[in-house]
Amino acid sequence: MNNSETNETQNRGMLTVGDTFPSFKLQACTSNTKNYFENFQEIALDDSKGKWRVIFFWPLDFTFVCPTEIVDFDKHLGEFKDRGAVVLGASCDSEHVHLAWRNNHPDLKDINIPMIADYNKTLSKELGILAKGAGAPLRATFIVDPDNIIRYVDVCDLKVGRNTKEFIRVLDALQTDELCPSCWEKGKDTLKVA
Repeated sequence: MNNSETNETQNRGMLTVGDTFPSFKLQACTSNTKNYFENFQEIALDDSKGKWRVIFFWPLDFTFVCPTEIVDFDKHLGEFKDRGAVVLGASCDSEHVHLAWRNNHPDLKDINIPMIADYNKTLSKELGILAKGAGAPLRATFIVDPDNIIRYVDVCDLKVGRNTKEFIRVLDALQTDELCPSCWEKGKDTLKVA
């Protein structure tokens, strides 16, 4: 990528609903076994082609709000799977830092969510989610449909954690492909236009 392409990527703004989620192929920490190199795997967007994806970013490893979010997403992982959705987490730390964090944080030891390493910040830049002045991703969450189209985006201040149950509710609503009123929940009536 030359300098003009880099500046264009950084200046175009955040991708939003209706945009295509960028293709990627990045290393991830997927476990914390005793065999060091078995803990890493390459993860690509195409690995889950044809499925819904919930992709969330946290700013940095070894911080305070981030593990609470990762643990909450992991706690609800079965609910996402029941809906045919894949959950992926990412930050700009390397896969080695992800593993060190997992090994040093008791709540992260047994999580099942791949921790993607956007170490060069390429994906974060393409998405337009680098926090100004911080050089780390914002707390951004994307719900991406089976055709790689972004259908929902949520971005929080670096100090505020997200509500995983809201992403499940939104995923349910998107999967109905119908009009869903405010506070709609799965099992409730959708709106009918006369």
